[in-house]
Amino acid sequence: MDFSHDDAGLARQPIGYWSWAAHTATVTHIRAALAEHGLTQPRWWVLNRLADADATGRPRAEVVALLRGYLDVGDDLEPEIDTLLDQVLITQDAGARLRLTPAGHALSTRAYASVTRASAEIHAGIPPEEYVRALKVLQRMIHNVGGKAWHE
Repeated sequence: MDFSHDDAGLARQPIGYWSWAAHTATVTHIRAALAEHGLTQPRWWVLNRLADADATGRPRAEVVALLRGYLDVGDDLEPEIDTLLDQVLITQDAGARLRLTPAGHALSTRAYASVTRASAEIHAGIPPEEYVRALKVLQRMIHNVGGKAWHE
């Protein structure tokens, strides 16, 4: 791999640019993998949260609360859930509990394989200890400026 700068040059580079570039490239790559299945990233998050729930499902409010902060999705999550309901990939009972339908479960399984592949492509050639070190550096920078450095 060719690097854009030598080490001294990289040390002078702005973290804002590089963190933005990494975010843009990786999120675009993952979203492309999900698009192969007709999914947006927020819809994938909902399916994924329901796939790891037991047969009783999860309350809609819990799913929304868990996912609200993901990439600033905020109130845009409710229409994504409604779309999954309209597509009969999930159901919602009278108590507002969401569950995967068989079609939703099958789609979740297929999409999971694509996301796993995309993640492996993103991580190619990066040893786990190097990845962990990079995340710790980013967490420290976030902490240094009073930001939130946590993700489930």
